[in-house]
Amino acid sequence: MSDGDLFKLYSQRILALAADIPHTAPLPAPHHTAKKRAPLCGSTVEVALDLKDGRIAGYSQNVRACALGQASAAIFGQNVIGRSRAEVQKLRDDLALMLAGQGPVPNTPFGDYEVLTAAQDYPNRHGSILLAPDATLMAFDQD
Repeated sequence: MSDGDLFKLYSQRILALAADIPHTAPLPAPHHTAKKRAPLCGSTVEVALDLKDGRIAGYSQNVRACALGQASAAIFGQNVIGRSRAEVQKLRDDLALMLAGQGPVPNTPFGDYEVLTAAQDYPNRHGSILLAPDATLMAFDQD
């Protein structure tokens, strides 16, 4: 497969993910909420969490971001239920390292972030890609 074909595949996959963001319906009475903005591009993600035994039992997200941020929120949302704060922090750290070209793609169940490795060359988009886990960590830390 040529680089051009790989780019087309990733572009199509990114757009497909961006068009299918899960958990967009608001939670009726969330335990924790947070909103995070990426200053370089203005993208925002607002999340709401319901926690049970320190794990995410309910999750909603309102995503206003570029296609990369939307794709990231889709991948994150597909896998966030049942995660602890420590697991979200590890994913966020692994994702930041991947984007910086200093680490591999995050482990299962977040392996779909591989589609965003092409964004390594666009550091101005990294903040948007990190919004969903960053906002979720902020929500965990709400009292």
